[in-house]
This record gives sequence, C-alpha cells and structure tokens, in this order.
Amino acid sequence: MPSIDLTGKVAVVTGSGRGLGLAYAHALAAAGASVVVNDVDETVAEQAVKSITAAGGNAVAEVVPVGTTEAAERLVNRAVEEFGRLDILVTNAGILRDKVLWKMTDDDFDAVITTHLKGTFTCARAAAVRMREQGEGGTLILVGSPAGQRGNFGQTNYAAAKAGIAAFARTWSMELGRANITVNAIVPVAATAMTETIPAFAPYVEALKNGVPFPAFLRKGEGFGTPEDCAALVPFLASEAARGITGQAIGIGGDKVALWSHPQEIKAAYADGGWTPETLADVWSTSVGAELQSVGIPAPKFPEV
Repeated sequence: MPSIDLTGKVAVVTGSGRGLGLAYAHALAAAGASVVVNDVDETVAEQAVKSITAAGGNAVAEVVPVGTTEAAERLVNRAVEEFGRLDILVTNAGILRDKVLWKMTDDDFDAVITTHLKGTFTCARAAAVRMREQGEGGTLILVGSPAGQRGNFGQTNYAAAKAGIAAFARTWSMELGRANITVNAIVPVAATAMTETIPAFAPYVEALKNGVPFPAFLRKGEGFGTPEDCAALVPFLASEAARGITGQAIGIGGDKVALWSHPQEIKAAYADGGWTPETLADVWSTSVGAELQSVGIPAPKFPEV
C-alpha cells in the first residue's frame, strides 16, 4: 500500500477554523503539507493553527471572509509568501441561511451564494492562475453536499450553490486538465454545527459528545460519522495516487465512500417532425415519464426498537 506523502506541498483550506475544514487541514498537515488555515474569527483560526503545529504540522492563519477576489488573492498570496508556492486548494467555507422559498430574502440568498458559490469561484480562479504559473500541476478540491446532488427542503440558496460547485468541478477538470490540475467535488456527510440540529441525528450527536461512538447503522447504512471520518479523502485526492481522478463527485462519511453519478439522460422518446403538447401528453406516462426521478435527501433508516 503506497503511503500518501505531501511533503513539500502547500495547501489553502477555506473555512478551516473548525468542523470539517479543520479536519481537512489536520489531515493535509499530517501527510506533510504546509497549510494556510482560513476563518472569519481570528481566535478560532489561531487555535486551529496551534492544534496543527502541536501535532507536528506546519500552518499559518489568514483571517478573511471568502467571496471576493481580494480575499482569494490574499489567501493565495499568503501561501506563496509563507511557503513559496501553492499546490492544493480546498474550498470548504460555508454558511447557512435556511428558509422556504416564499420566506427567503434577497440577503438570505445572496449571503449563501456569495460565500459558497462565488467564494469557490474566486478562490479557485486565483489558485488556478498561480498553479498554471508554477507549471507543476495542482489539486482543487471543492466541497459539495448531498443537498446539491438531490435538493433539500428549505435550502434554495445552499442547494443551488452546492449544485453549482459540482458543475464547477466537471467544467474546470476539462479546462485545467492540460495544466495537470485535477478538480474534484467531495460530498461529505458528518456531524457538524450544520447537521447536528437535525432532529433525527441530535440524540446520536449528543451521545458522541459524551464519548459514545456512532452505531454501525449510522456509520455504514447512512454513511454518517465525524468530520475526521471525511478527512482522509482530501490528502488522497491531493496525492500522486489520485493524479488520474478528476471531474468527479465523491461522497464520504462514517465508514462509507461513494461515487456520485453525473446528471445524464436516462430515457428518450422521438416523434417524426417534432412534438406537440398533445403528442407529449399522449406518450408521456408510457415513455420518458414512466419512472420519474426522486428528489430530496432520503430520511435516515433507523433500526426498529
């Protein structure tokens, strides 16, 4: 089994002061990479850096909210100024402003789109410019969500942003392939501040805080675990072992890793000369409409007591 060695590599991980981002930063540092930790809270960011260096890693903090070109350039420049280069970008920063469509405000929508979607775009663009200048390839790891793959009630803004991030990965994998820059979306499922408020998971998350591990039906059946359970995918994708993997959406959580399919046509029908509303209505239920696709994140399947 080849070891995953990122010695000499430099990574920026946005939103890495806590939760999944911190787990990614720790995993990259443990594999040998130097890491720029990013958060909007200076105290949180510095605590993250201390935890990484205490474990033997190398890290610095850059405190800035992602979303603007200026923020993205600050992060890339900090990596170059401190460590001389940039090889890995993980776009993890995110916020939630959940409301149903008719109650969601412009500010609710714009805030989430700015952080998730525009933040991913601006950071990836700045990183791609630097990596192409270096001429030695690189890795972009974009953090998606099951909500972006399937939609989720009350998450118009978040689901749209995460769906866009998956599309980014597919598009940029083509655009950056010649520069040997791989681009993948990861779809983590873990107990974080964003998920621990879900009523179905709340008792198990609370038990975890008291030292009780998640049961097997959660870790395997639901693919739900801790942030640390999701972290291994990041250094793997940043390594030479994954150099041929690009343009993919890869899920991870608990004991489970999975490859998500890309949207594709699943059934087609044809009409000579084209379609009318009446001919569509006549054949719909027996042709393309025979097996409509489901939406939403499936509810957890808890064992019967």
